[in-house]
Amino acid sequence: MKNVFGFFPYLKGYWKYAVWNITFNILSVVFSVFSIAMLFPFLQVLFSDDSTKLVQLVEKGKPIFSFSTDAILNYINYTLAEATIDNGKIYVLFAICVFIISTIFFKNLFRYLAMYSLAPIRNGVVKDLRNKIFKKTLDLPLSYYSEERKGDIISRMTTDVQDIEWNIMQSLEMIFREPLSITIFLVMMLAMSPKLTLIAFILLPITVILIGKVGRSLRRSSGKAKEKMGIILSMMDETLGGLRIIKGFNAEKKVNEKFEEENNLFTKIGIRVTRKGDLASPLSEFFGVTVLVILLYFGGIMVIQDKSMDGAVFITYLAMFSQLLTPAKAFASAYSSIQKGMASAERIDKILSAEVSIKDAENAKTINSFEKEIEYKNVSFAYRQGEIGWVLDNINLKIEKGKAIALVGQSGSGKTTLADMLPRFYDTTNGEILIDGTPLKQSKIKDLRNLMGIVTQESILFNDTVFNNIAFGIDNVTEQQVIEAAKIANAHEFISQMPNGYQTNIGDRGGKMSGGQRQRISIARAVLKNPPILILDEATSALDTESERLVQDALNKLMKNRTSIVIAHRLSTIQHADEIIVMQKGLIVERGNHNQLLEKGGTYKKLYDLQSFV
Repeated sequence: MKNVFGFFPYLKGYWKYAVWNITFNILSVVFSVFSIAMLFPFLQVLFSDDSTKLVQLVEKGKPIFSFSTDAILNYINYTLAEATIDNGKIYVLFAICVFIISTIFFKNLFRYLAMYSLAPIRNGVVKDLRNKIFKKTLDLPLSYYSEERKGDIISRMTTDVQDIEWNIMQSLEMIFREPLSITIFLVMMLAMSPKLTLIAFILLPITVILIGKVGRSLRRSSGKAKEKMGIILSMMDETLGGLRIIKGFNAEKKVNEKFEEENNLFTKIGIRVTRKGDLASPLSEFFGVTVLVILLYFGGIMVIQDKSMDGAVFITYLAMFSQLLTPAKAFASAYSSIQKGMASAERIDKILSAEVSIKDAENAKTINSFEKEIEYKNVSFAYRQGEIGWVLDNINLKIEKGKAIALVGQSGSGKTTLADMLPRFYDTTNGEILIDGTPLKQSKIKDLRNLMGIVTQESILFNDTVFNNIAFGIDNVTEQQVIEAAKIANAHEFISQMPNGYQTNIGDRGGKMSGGQRQRISIARAVLKNPPILILDEATSALDTESERLVQDALNKLMKNRTSIVIAHRLSTIQHADEIIVMQKGLIVERGNHNQLLEKGGTYKKLYDLQSFV
């Protein structure tokens, strides 16, 4: 979104309100002009003492009305003269005052109706934008988030979206209403005095140019402020997640000093943003009043010396110009606000325009079942193109249906990456992965992931009930089905002892439960999904002995009659795997069952001996 017009597509669905807003704004401006225009007849009645002149005007007969300054003034003069002769000056003066009050009432009534109709647009567009950003964060591949700060992404979804609501959507109406007001007032002024209006036309652009420079500077500073806020939110997220370590290492002072340093930098930038934003309004008012004084001087010459302009007309003209300053000032403030908001819009656009590299092919095939085998064919992978070395290098592997395959090796050997490529969390750089002979890239992602259940080392649970965590992602689940899944996962007993059973809220990330209990909830979730393919990523490595026994028993039940890929550091948990794949620096260095690998006396034997010694 390079400019404010980038928001027009978001107005789809709100055009009805936009039309009403424009209509009410036009009516508001028209009644505003009428209220100022009535100053002329008010002055005519107030300062006219020549009754003979009034009679002469009436005797000339009613003039023909047309849209020209002279014709309008002649018509008004005739009407006032006739009314004054018939009813007296006080009556006419009262009638004019009532008319002015009426025009002001309708001006403000339509102004409120314009704002009333704008409210659904402001809030609706921001709602749609927030929905679109959130959906995009779900669509983006995991590789995107390895390059971005989580706090900065949260900042874009919250504070930046809110800034758009306050700085762009609130000012959007002014960008269209105030030019309309300025145009109508300028047309009226041009009709009253082309000479004075030409002077205004020459002087006013200077204000616009200066305010434009301030606005562009404000946009740059605002962008820097948004980046700092993202860093601050990231620090807050990391601090809250790592409080145990921070306190354990007595690092409170160091962490606090780092936060205060970033917060001070953010404050300095914020002060600059505020000062630049506050400059637009006084700057526009100063130049506006300067132009007004210049018009006073030249208009005074036309009234006093040249006699080319009536005094009442001149005062009305000045009143018109003073009203022109209000929308001009509002337009300047709105422009500055929009420039500030556009910095947020550009940050949001980085998310919305980010490439979704992992998506369905045009003619993607539907997969409803897994029948034969999974095959990794010459698979290589690097997180970023051009990096030295590969995370995976020319991997060839077949996994037959119903087999349990274990991946072992040192940290960083590529085990998790190899497994993550199966549900297409990442795509191959070279080579391809096939299920039943069909390349993953030619299959529908949703169908592909429906075939798989995933249990990770860190139990990923949500701040919701036990029931909803187990039934996560599955529709029309009965409580009995959830209970059966929990029993298989050895979780039913401790769930039943919770205050509200399966309807108990487990807290943020399942913080109200132990590690073993969280892991068994994750396993119950996988059991309920009942997938033909399982990916178990070090599911027992972070547990104590008793919890590990319960979880391992649940995993054994889960793996029964399923194809399983098991990533493990504890070799004791995968001794019964059909095949063990030993990986090192992205390569498969050994493969075979437990006994075969021990007999080889290679890498696996060394790993096994080390763990046995420990």
